[in-house]
Amino acid sequence: MITDNRLCLAKIRSLYPGFSTKELKIADFILRDPQNIIHLTITQFAEELNVADSTVFRFCKRIGFTGYQSMKIALASEVVTPIKNIHDEITEADDIKTLAEKVFRSNMKTLEDTMAIIDADQLEKAAQFILTANKIEFYGSGGSYVLAMDAYHKFIRTGLFVSAPPDSHIQLMSASQLQEGDCAVFLSHSGSTKDILKTCQIAKKAGAKTIAITNLAKSPLSKQADLSLYTLSDETDHRSEALSSRIAQLSYVDALYVSVMRSLQEDGQEALEKMRNAISSKRI
Repeated sequence: MITDNRLCLAKIRSLYPGFSTKELKIADFILRDPQNIIHLTITQFAEELNVADSTVFRFCKRIGFTGYQSMKIALASEVVTPIKNIHDEITEADDIKTLAEKVFRSNMKTLEDTMAIIDADQLEKAAQFILTANKIEFYGSGGSYVLAMDAYHKFIRTGLFVSAPPDSHIQLMSASQLQEGDCAVFLSHSGSTKDILKTCQIAKKAGAKTIAITNLAKSPLSKQADLSLYTLSDETDHRSEALSSRIAQLSYVDALYVSVMRSLQEDGQEALEKMRNAISSKRI
């Protein structure tokens, strides 16, 4: 498994929304040309941006490293010796086994990268939003609606009042009827879908707590929601990053479900047993 101290770029992307002006300047410089950074001393780095050495050092500490050198080592492990098989493009020469292996490895890397940037406090807060809500609604548009339905399919087992409105018009109508004490969960890879942003805006106006599960830390949705859970995934010509990010989004839903069921204890188990008894007649 990829350890946390190797994921320099992932950490920068995940912390990006909370950076100060100077930190954003440093972050953008690293993200724009990470290959070049590993050849610069801290003084050269600082001179490039016209900032003090101490500012660069504090940035390195801010993203979880002991100093500039440890950040460079982590960065070098990402840009100089990446895990080749994971990043390989799908080619016409690939047989079906090779193709499948690349897809599986891409999904595995997305899960590892996302796991490395999990914010435990945000995840716990999201679970509490759901656990204490009078009503929970899951929203998604297009392919993300499939994820919203999966979330509904899981959380209906809890005995909590949950729903997943199907299309953009009904989603808007449903969000308008939310109240203070309710919770709305938005699943969106890009975090920039107009329908989802409008629905989130209406849910917030109605007084509901809002949770975003999205890939881009600086997306409009992540700025709009009360809290955000972030995924990280890479994009290739044959494989949209939205595909592998779904695996990470579903894993967040699973983690939230398990957390809520653990907190519900006997009530959750009773609700689960009722559901199992209800659908038992569907089995041979």
